[in-house]
Amino acid sequence: MGHEHHHNIDAMDDRKLGWAIAINMLLTLAQIIGGILSGSLALIADALHNFSDAASLWIAWIARKIGRKPADHFKTFGYKRAEVIATLINLITLVIVGLYLIYEAVWRAFEPQIIEGWMVVIVASIALVIDVITAILTYRMSKNSMNIRAAFLHNVSDALASLGVIIAGTLIILYDWYWTDTALTLLIAAYVLYQAASMLPKTIHILMQGAPEHIVMEEVIQAMESIGGVKNVHHVHIWQMDEHNSALEAHVVIESFNETEAVKQALKACLSERFGLVHSTLEFEITHCDQACEAI
Repeated sequence: MGHEHHHNIDAMDDRKLGWAIAINMLLTLAQIIGGILSGSLALIADALHNFSDAASLWIAWIARKIGRKPADHFKTFGYKRAEVIATLINLITLVIVGLYLIYEAVWRAFEPQIIEGWMVVIVASIALVIDVITAILTYRMSKNSMNIRAAFLHNVSDALASLGVIIAGTLIILYDWYWTDTALTLLIAAYVLYQAASMLPKTIHILMQGAPEHIVMEEVIQAMESIGGVKNVHHVHIWQMDEHNSALEAHVVIESFNETEAVKQALKACLSERFGLVHSTLEFEITHCDQACEAI
């Protein structure tokens, strides 16, 4: 029954992602047309950012599908890391988009163009509504998924960018401040690059099999050595298999192999309850190899 409930939630979330992708693609097309007709670089910049969000949602949707595949002889840990790879692809795309926007803004500063303010305001207002709807669709999913969380934050930034475009268009209408379009483009580019830079280290850390940030290696070893019958713990490796699951392997020195099963159960319970390490591989050794092991 629980599995069926989880399946229904996944299907519902997939439909929400599908709607979010569709409306963002339509919005991107409308913004590009509006930007070309009005001459607004900021509107085209917002369209490119919005397209990257739609692409991010699409890639995340595919990664979710792949990530649900069970482990097999080819991928013995399963396919959940597909979502981490998708996040890396999305972030690299954001960096490229941000750098391109800076290039276009600098070029526009030397060759300014006439901008139709009303067109900018109308299209950006529609974009603001769509961005808010997309954020609502993805908010709940963003709590448990790095992919969706990145897309959600991008949509929030899109909403802020659209609001900024509306302000710039209004200033152009009222005061002919065309420079605000270029300035806004640079601000959007800076925000895009900031978001990418803030999430890239964590994504690369997982792909590099880094230890979870909330786990301190020394504390894990001390907790393991506090278990009755454990004399020494060494050769410890902890890594993140994906965003939510981590693993540990270690050599454990005990006094007698007769205690192996009891010590193993106590260690696994400690690792799971205190550190959330539900996947652990332990190799047991007896006391007389303790000094040799420590020298390795």
